[in-house]
Amino acid sequence: YARIWIPDSEVVWKSAELLKDYKPGNKVLHLRLEDGKDIEYKLDAKSKDLPPLRNPDILVGENDLTALSYLHEPAVLHNLKVRFIDSKLIYTYCGKHRPPEVSFMLFLIGLVGLAQGDERNQSIIVSGESGAGKTVSAKYAMRYFATVSGSASEANVEEKVLASNPIMESIGNAKTTRNDNSSRFGKYIEIGFDKRYRITGANMRTYLLEKSRVVFQ
Repeated sequence: YARIWIPDSEVVWKSAELLKDYKPGNKVLHLRLEDGKDIEYKLDAKSKDLPPLRNPDILVGENDLTALSYLHEPAVLHNLKVRFIDSKLIYTYCGKHRPPEVSFMLFLIGLVGLAQGDERNQSIIVSGESGAGKTVSAKYAMRYFATVSGSASEANVEEKVLASNPIMESIGNAKTTRNDNSSRFGKYIEIGFDKRYRITGANMRTYLLEKSRVVFQ
């Protein structure tokens, strides 16, 4: 009565229950799908791989994927589906300890970077397709650093860093079918901190503008 996952052309993975014990050499598995239908699932004679096992229900919906007994593609997809669709929980972690006071993934990444940096350089890569929220996420990350760290100088460095965004957007953004304010450029911002994690300075090390927007050197 072990529960497993089998490939499906429509829903990618289907859950099924084993009706008979598997013995080495068996060419088919006798299964019962969740809708009550009994089927015979043919095993791949070449690979001899068995279908992945399903996690116990008590583990489904975990906020940390590493807490699952079985960590494979169907387990991850099912856990995300349960959390995102059924429970409206938009963040799921994988191997990171989540402090109870931090629930926003971006802030958690920033907190871990500051607290566990060991005075070494840390990088946050904000990626995603057009309209996913990369520019806004980068703003939130810098605003978070500015809020929790403060500034070591009277020049309010963090305010200048945040104020640079509209200037860059004015020459590097465009309206697209997917995003009214789409960034057509990439940038690498380096932020300096002292030993008390206060912002000491910042500079834009790299700026990559989309070729179609460059009309002259």
